[in-house]
Amino acid sequence: MLSPVANLIILIIFGYLIGSIPFGFLISKAKGVDIKKIGSGNIGGTNVSRALGWQSGLLVSVLDILKGVIPVCLAISFLVSDWQIALAAITPILGHIFPIWLKFKGGKGVATTFGVLAVLLGWKFFLVWVFAWLIILATSKVMSFTNLLMASFLPLIFWLSSFSLAYFIFGFVLAVLIWWMHKENLQRIKQGIEPKFKLKKSI
Repeated sequence: MLSPVANLIILIIFGYLIGSIPFGFLISKAKGVDIKKIGSGNIGGTNVSRALGWQSGLLVSVLDILKGVIPVCLAISFLVSDWQIALAAITPILGHIFPIWLKFKGGKGVATTFGVLAVLLGWKFFLVWVFAWLIILATSKVMSFTNLLMASFLPLIFWLSSFSLAYFIFGFVLAVLIWWMHKENLQRIKQGIEPKFKLKKSI
C-alpha cells in the first residue's frame, strides 16, 4: 500500500497528464480543421462551437469537464487532507492550460474547472453556481464576461460549501488563474469588441 505522499505525487502527475489531453485540438484535427488557426485560436469548447458547430463544441466541453472530474474523485478517495486534495485538484486545470503535447499552449481551463467544482462543491452548491452562470450568460451573451464574473465568486462559494481554508485559498487561486487567462478577453470587453456567444451550425 502506497504512502499518502506517494499517492499525492502520483495523482499530481496523473492529473496534469489527463488535463493535458487537448480534446478540442484532436477532435477539430479529425475533422480537418486546425482550431488553433481559427477564431480565438483557443482549443476549448466555445471556439470549437464557433468553428465546427454546437455538437462538436459540446463534445469537447464534456470531455474537458471529465478531465477535472476523474482526478478529483481519485484525490478524494486516496488523499487524506483538504490541502492535498486541493493541490491535486488544480493539476488537471494547469494541464489543460499548459498541455505538454501542445508546447504548453492550451485553453483557458474553464470547462475543466467546472469538472473540479462539480466534485469539490457538492451537487447542491454546484447547481446553484451553474444556474447563476447560465443566467448571466443568457443575459450578457458574452462567455468571457460570464466566466470572469463567476470566477470572482469562487472563494466565497468554496467557503460557504466547506468552511475549509484550503478550499477557500484554492478558490482564490482558481479565480486569479481564470482572470489571468482571460486578460485578452478583458481588454476586448473594455473596448466593446468581445464577440457574443452564438451556436453555429455544424459543418
